[in-house]
Amino acid sequence: DDCWLEKSRSADGHLVPDPVKFPDGIKGTADYVHSLGLKLGIYEDAGTATCAGYPGSYGHETTDAQDFAAWGVDYLKYDNCNQVPGTADTQQEYIDRYSRMRDALKATGRNIVYSLCEWGVQNPWEWGASVGHLWRTTGDISDNYASMESRFELNAPLSAAAGPGHWNDPDMLEVGNGGMTDTEYRSHFSLWAIMAAPLLAGTDLRNPSQATLDILENKDVIAVDQDPLGKQATVLSSAGGHWVLAKPLANGDVAVALFNSTASAAPISTSASAAGLASASGYALHDLWSKNVTGTTGTIAANVPAHGTVIYRVAADPNWASYPPATMVSATVHAPASGANGDYVVPGKPFTVTGSVSNYGGVAGAGATLQLNGPTSYDGIPYEAEATSSTINGGARRSSCGGCSGGQKVGFIGNGAANWVRLNGVSAPAAGTYDLTIYAAVSGTRSLWLSVNDGPGLQIPFTGGSFNSPVPVTVHVPLVAGANTLRFYNDTAYGPDLDRVVLGGGANPAGWTISPSDPVTTPQLGAGQTLSVDWTVTPPKDAGPGTYHLEVDGTLGGQAFTVPLTVTIPAAQMQTGYLSDQQWLEATNFWGPVERDMSNGEQAAGDGHTLTIGGQTYAKGLGVHAYSDLLFYNGEHCASITSDVGVDDEKSGGGKVVFQIWADGRELADSGPVTWQDGPKTLTANIGNTEFVHLIVTNSDDGPDNDHADWAGLQVTCGGSTSVTAPVVGGTVPATLSLTLGAPASFGAFTPGVDRTYSASTTATVTSTAGDATLTVSDPDTGNSAHPPGHLVNGAYALPQPLQARGLKSDTSGTAFNPIGSSLNLLSWSAPVSNDAVTIEFQQAIGADDPLRTGPYTKTLTYTLSTTNP
Repeated sequence: DDCWLEKSRSADGHLVPDPVKFPDGIKGTADYVHSLGLKLGIYEDAGTATCAGYPGSYGHETTDAQDFAAWGVDYLKYDNCNQVPGTADTQQEYIDRYSRMRDALKATGRNIVYSLCEWGVQNPWEWGASVGHLWRTTGDISDNYASMESRFELNAPLSAAAGPGHWNDPDMLEVGNGGMTDTEYRSHFSLWAIMAAPLLAGTDLRNPSQATLDILENKDVIAVDQDPLGKQATVLSSAGGHWVLAKPLANGDVAVALFNSTASAAPISTSASAAGLASASGYALHDLWSKNVTGTTGTIAANVPAHGTVIYRVAADPNWASYPPATMVSATVHAPASGANGDYVVPGKPFTVTGSVSNYGGVAGAGATLQLNGPTSYDGIPYEAEATSSTINGGARRSSCGGCSGGQKVGFIGNGAANWVRLNGVSAPAAGTYDLTIYAAVSGTRSLWLSVNDGPGLQIPFTGGSFNSPVPVTVHVPLVAGANTLRFYNDTAYGPDLDRVVLGGGANPAGWTISPSDPVTTPQLGAGQTLSVDWTVTPPKDAGPGTYHLEVDGTLGGQAFTVPLTVTIPAAQMQTGYLSDQQWLEATNFWGPVERDMSNGEQAAGDGHTLTIGGQTYAKGLGVHAYSDLLFYNGEHCASITSDVGVDDEKSGGGKVVFQIWADGRELADSGPVTWQDGPKTLTANIGNTEFVHLIVTNSDDGPDNDHADWAGLQVTCGGSTSVTAPVVGGTVPATLSLTLGAPASFGAFTPGVDRTYSASTTATVTSTAGDATLTVSDPDTGNSAHPPGHLVNGAYALPQPLQARGLKSDTSGTAFNPIGSSLNLLSWSAPVSNDAVTIEFQQAIGADDPLRTGPYTKTLTYTLSTTNP
């Protein structure tokens, strides 16, 4: 894709292939490609020139189509750059222009797949089926999660336009290019497959990693994409970033994708009926990534990791009950802040983890258990030597490194005082001595010197076996609160090549508390039932920065499950000054990186210009491209934030955005729509007593084109405080759950032959310091057809009308009368509650024609006071 084959045109109007790339012409290349059982694709443009300035096909459609056929081309991608000046930019003009090449290709008699690439500008899904075989529905994709997700969201609603021979195309696959995690790449591949999108591999296939091959060669997922029915999945739901898509398949199965676009793992579910499957007693769920097969009575669910996708092939299988029951063990972190990379928590402050195990099979499972364990280890905060935030001086330079994180390193450090690399913005939450692990690659033994904040140098020797295999060395370094610099050098000899440094990290971090700490169990979990637990987790006040690993372990019916969880203690706390000089926790940016003290420019790092809004220039600030989200850690330290905001003057023909400041889930400031024609607007927010701050720029209502947005002069003002921790003074209230019942309720004598409703009551006293409490009443007798649950009985006889009950608190509030049945919720309390006396009232209706047997009609009931906190 996008390989420029045509160098020029000959005098007779024919395309001349680049003689360097194709010394024997394209025909020889096509013959070789075809001998391998592959197809040959070529790139051209519907304008006067391609996007790179080579000859376009406008006015040469017939000749170019004949050349493509003669060369043996099988696939034509037809782009949309350099339209003829003065041509009307209308849908009909696009249709006419792309139809001319359609007709020219058809006239050659060769079967050439025709791919329309006008980026979705004129809604090609409305007309493309009569012109080409596939059409781009979006702008160009980039190798990052935000770009992939946005292309998916644009393409997903267009399912009605797709079908055999005419397909929606959200652009090529980025799988294996390094800009996303393997989880995100699996989502990319799964979502494109369930949308019946073309699967065009956009990575270098000469040396792919095994992880890349495992994704691109998943035949089960490919079969969903290539299913002969040719349906694109429809979106069943997408609330809260939890997507459910269903694609009917030719054999009657349905592919179901559960996509979690958020930054935290989450349970996502649907049903077989909602997915369009025929009614059946049960179904087989084929997980196309894990290859597990389970049976379900109808629920289709999974605990989906952040940015992850679970894709099932669901079949109405008569043998569904022979498979292990479909279950879901889920775990969710309720953290103070979430970002694109996960959940952030604060040292010394509790947060909640919710875990659950559900049984979706057709039979009860024995021995359901849940327990939260950890942290077992934690990863420190990494800082890459080759990052754009680093300063690389003299002869030191970036280079590729197969065994290095990020695939790069900084080499040629040393052999002179000018050749060094400095890592900037290495942040510590407080002044102190920290563990710093340095990863450097060397063959033999060499040394680096380390200067912290321009202090004295520390010699660090490294011994290794390869310049492509970094080895770690851990040292102890003094850091100040906030940003620090680490300069690596060797004035007299070459040092090893520097990969990265990691601040903090280690095994079995101490001081974390989890409540409840013991396993929560139930002897049996019935079909369709869920066991759920809320744990309170508190990191120690001195927890070091990094990502901590916990896990929820569960069992059900002999099956064991583990759900990994991670939370991050942030390092980079905001300090008084310009935020372009400080380190954010993470940044999401639509096009290119966030730029410090310059505009966004284009996609390459450092290609921006002086920040300029309405002719006013700024030396400091951040240049972004909407949609953008920068997350900073305040830690209740800073009081205010202020910035001039606007669309940078480098975009003089468009751009419309909205700037927002959020803290701890609350919006604190909103600029309203700002266009490229507006001057700077000042945005200020009070961020006092907040933990985490998001700086967000949205696309307003016109999409991402030209949305180069500036946070100009962006700075914060912070305070300070001094505190001394004294010994704890106080006592402890144990977790208590107490229920005391009064005398039995009695209706007295019933009178036969008279329509009447009788009343009776008893009392209960409730105490709960364990958690929010609920009082229910239930009938332990399962009954039979003669006397169902919740009916007063006299031997084998039962009153035909059910016993009804309600609860009344001391303030007279309560529920209406309702039949007890097998169980009835009477009242609920928000903990803590102590000695709350309540009345439980009963009603029994007896009709004039209801037969009554002589003797007492009674019922023994069970009252249960329960809490969500075990």
